[in-house]
Amino acid sequence: MRLDDLDPSSNVDDLGRGSGGFGGGGFNLLGLLPLLLGRGLGCGTIGILAIVGVAFLLFSGGGGLIGGGSQAPTAQQGSAQENVPCDTAEELFACRVLKSTEQVWGQIYAEQGARYTPPRLRFYQDNNQSGCGAAQAAMGPFYCPTDRGVYLDTSFFRELSQRFGASGDFAQAYVVAHEVGHHIQNLTGQAEAVSRAQRTLPTAQGNEQSVRLELQADCYAGVWAKRSGRMEPGDLEEGLRAAEAIGDDRLQGSNAAPESFTHGTSAQRAYWLKRGYDTGDPARCDTFSGTI
Repeated sequence: MRLDDLDPSSNVDDLGRGSGGFGGGGFNLLGLLPLLLGRGLGCGTIGILAIVGVAFLLFSGGGGLIGGGSQAPTAQQGSAQENVPCDTAEELFACRVLKSTEQVWGQIYAEQGARYTPPRLRFYQDNNQSGCGAAQAAMGPFYCPTDRGVYLDTSFFRELSQRFGASGDFAQAYVVAHEVGHHIQNLTGQAEAVSRAQRTLPTAQGNEQSVRLELQADCYAGVWAKRSGRMEPGDLEEGLRAAEAIGDDRLQGSNAAPESFTHGTSAQRAYWLKRGYDTGDPARCDTFSGTI
């Protein structure tokens, strides 16, 4: 991607390495590679039942959804004062991607006679806090609706390449753009609509709603890529490989259980990312009507 001419976004914090643990607001994380909370386990213990791709709503020990919470953000501000954002190559790249998303979504909103309010990108290392609770590297990148923050431990970029075989700068940009897609869903009310629906739906149907939410965020990432005007030959293929690598069926392998999918299959994820790219139109990202 051609991003070197962009100044990094100013909507960025570096939280550094915090105290970790769970606390603060309730869980309502929308993230790239979260871990399912083990059923029957308390909120202080994570059961690694599955690693399920890009962004979903975390379940409580009893299987019901926990809302986004109303408490104030709990990020460790002391850590932020000791760290400078965008000061490493990985952070600078993410900061430039965020700047590009601000330009693109700002233009899209302006075309609709509205004003775009961007999210805040918050870098952290290992363990820290978000407005939705713990921010842990094992969860992967995520979006917290409570404080409108995109949380990223840049070590995930290396894991994306080494563990999932999805290398390339656009694969990394897709990570950030997908989380910004969740921010768009927060602004439009789509994320909250899904959260409300899931409170009353059986688990399998609630999972389907999560899949639709994730695929829409993938499509929004494609819209940004198309309208950014910064794509180079081979970039789209890098993104499609990344989307396929983190499909539910690929991650679950031979034990794949479709009713448990929360992010979509490899084919679905690649399709909706490409649909957004091919059309450049967020209106064509309606994953909640018809089949997916």
